[in-house]
Amino acid sequence: MRLPPAPLRLSRSPALLALALPLALALAFSDETLDKVAKSEGYCSRILRAQGTRREGYTEFSLRVEGDPDFYKPGSSYRVTLSAAPPSYFRGFTLIALKENREGDKEEDHAGTFQIIDEEETQFMSNCPVAVTESTPRRRTRIQVFWIAPPAGTGCVILKASIVQKRIIYFQDEGSLTKKLCEQDSTFDGVTDKPILDCCACGTAKYRLTFYGNWSEKTHPKDYPRRANHWSAIIGGSHSKNYVLWEYGGYASEGVKQVAELGSPVKMEEEIRQQSDEVLTVIKAKAQWPAWQPLNVRAAPSAEFSVDRTRHLMSFLTMMGPSPDWNVGLSAEDLCTKECGWVQKVVQDLIPWDAGTDSGVTYESPNKPTIPQEKIRPLTSLDHPQSPFYDPEGGSITQVARVVIERIARKGEQCNIVPDNVDDIVADLAPEEKDEDDTPETCIYSNWSPWSACSSSTCDKGKRMRQRMLKAQLDLSVPCPDTQDFQPCMGPGCSDEDGSTCTMSEWITWSPCSISCGMGMRSRERYVKQFPEDGSVCTLPTEETEKCTVNEECSPSSCLMTEWGEWDECSATCGMGMKKRHRMVKMSPADGSMCKAETSQVEKCMMPECHTIPCLLSPWSEWSDCSVTCGKGMRTRQRMLKSLAELGDCNEELEQVEKCMLPECPIDCELTEWSQWSECNKSCGKGHMIRTRMIQMEPQFGGAPCPETIQRKKCRIRKCIRNPSIQKLRWREARESRRSEQLREESDGEQFPGCRMRPWTAWSECTKLCGGGIQERYMTVKKRFKSSQFTSCKDKKEIRACNVHPC
Repeated sequence: MRLPPAPLRLSRSPALLALALPLALALAFSDETLDKVAKSEGYCSRILRAQGTRREGYTEFSLRVEGDPDFYKPGSSYRVTLSAAPPSYFRGFTLIALKENREGDKEEDHAGTFQIIDEEETQFMSNCPVAVTESTPRRRTRIQVFWIAPPAGTGCVILKASIVQKRIIYFQDEGSLTKKLCEQDSTFDGVTDKPILDCCACGTAKYRLTFYGNWSEKTHPKDYPRRANHWSAIIGGSHSKNYVLWEYGGYASEGVKQVAELGSPVKMEEEIRQQSDEVLTVIKAKAQWPAWQPLNVRAAPSAEFSVDRTRHLMSFLTMMGPSPDWNVGLSAEDLCTKECGWVQKVVQDLIPWDAGTDSGVTYESPNKPTIPQEKIRPLTSLDHPQSPFYDPEGGSITQVARVVIERIARKGEQCNIVPDNVDDIVADLAPEEKDEDDTPETCIYSNWSPWSACSSSTCDKGKRMRQRMLKAQLDLSVPCPDTQDFQPCMGPGCSDEDGSTCTMSEWITWSPCSISCGMGMRSRERYVKQFPEDGSVCTLPTEETEKCTVNEECSPSSCLMTEWGEWDECSATCGMGMKKRHRMVKMSPADGSMCKAETSQVEKCMMPECHTIPCLLSPWSEWSDCSVTCGKGMRTRQRMLKSLAELGDCNEELEQVEKCMLPECPIDCELTEWSQWSECNKSCGKGHMIRTRMIQMEPQFGGAPCPETIQRKKCRIRKCIRNPSIQKLRWREARESRRSEQLREESDGEQFPGCRMRPWTAWSECTKLCGGGIQERYMTVKKRFKSSQFTSCKDKKEIRACNVHPC
């Protein structure tokens, strides 16, 4: 499709610009048209002026740099993500990086370079090669690219994105589609310098953190540890900007190290509690064994925490187990908005990071402390070829978890009121609890009792108390908190302030009747939406009670029961167990009979699989030396059981055996036995005989070389006669003898006592071309006479030397 030149002069018509640019992104210009555009005004600058349908404060789409830095290090790589919050999506996009206060119509206005991660999703724009756009227009919710920061001296850089959705362009100079990064001072190299603004919000906000583990064999198949995979207990806190739990570019504390290497949150919790002035809530959630299960089988772990104006940041971490020192988490996530309110919801995908305390590269690498300790950094797909996340093309690591932080309530006077949602209202009506649970996981308590009545019946200050019972202390080295809790209080009716200045919510639905038969009581509640402007206390009632009647025709044998109590702890710490709950008789039957209603209930309860709890194992040791010094052998490695034996049996193997191969063992030369000596090579005078042997196995891998394979020894039959006449006579006799021998060979065979033989075969080929070889010939039996009893009638064999000249 070719667009005529006239409509492309978009700078003169803003309305036409908003329509034409999405078409350009979704359908693409022809090369000819793009050439004209580039020559006329510069396509990059045209993108920057494409404001389209801009919405202030529109956060459906977001541009994010991994780690949320406010500074960049020259030459460093950063992963940039453009995403849409479900159920939204986008079809096309454009991503650019500009020097601050530049228009972008010149090449030198652009800063840094983009690097494509997935060519099926992204590509460089043909007529603006410094910008990144979609490869094909289709529905998508997320894309990623790398951005290589510019050299030192560039100054601040603005990353900008435009979104095409249903032919509408969203392009923001400020907001969620624009990110400003300034050059980091060289004196702070390697440290996450993320200045945090002071919070201007009022009151407090309560949040729920929910952790969704996505690390499984299906999503991360390479070397996935099938037997021991888990997430350690979540540990963190809501805190002020004066306290840092962990951060990219910083060094891991001892508490972070113990979480990263051992999965133990004890030291980390101790460090957090030591910063009591800077911490509002300690965040804790249970470990997950195994690392992933469907949500219909196991609910995602969650924890609630609060923030206020001073302590408006939250951080947490949890270990991937097994691993050298790999974790996921958030660092200093700010829940206070610039508009002096509280963030409604945060959804963040997580990739693993390295604590810098162990140098292992695989899930089950043996302990290898990093000396000196290195800085905390995110893992990448190019760290090591043996890494389970390795990708030779340098793609992004598939997220291993997702965390959702959602506001569930706001308390106290708020500066910037956005209408509460249903969750906020319900949460405000919940019974007031302590902001944090300071109970270590090794201390098992009963539930808290209800609060007692206030010790003061007047307007003087008093106190009220609640109690709980310590059921078990699993680790004697970790002290358990008190079993009593106190709270200040005052007697009823101590304030006579006019309640008319209070703004109250509507009444909530009536509670169920207190009895199941006859007349009882029911109640309903409401809460204070706005306190008096003069700071006085609201005295309007927040609770109402009234009588209620259920089943007026109750029989005299009916009895009145209390509500069911809470379920007791499961009888088993792992596997299948039983749990009970109880209720009491409030009023016996009027006729004096026994109450037939049940006062206790029992049902089954399922705890995590037994082998997942006690099997706390040390890392594997180094492999032992091979059992042999050469060739094939075996080697072993061991690990130890770290959990207490009384917690249950552990069926995990504690020793592994595997084959090992060292250089081959030397193999010596192997030979046959010596052959018989050959005939003398002379008929008179001095001669020699030979014998040979064959090589059966050549020497290998440095074995002993082969010795001689041929031996000679002298022989002498008789003296040679030197008289010529006698010599001639003997030659004549020898000639006649050979002639007669030939005649015998030509006949039917040679006669021997008791049998007739076939003629001699021809001599075989010499076994060697030089250096002395042997030849053989054979005579076989042709016919045996029946009357023969001679043992000499058998096959015959002759050997002679050949090619005796030196090689």
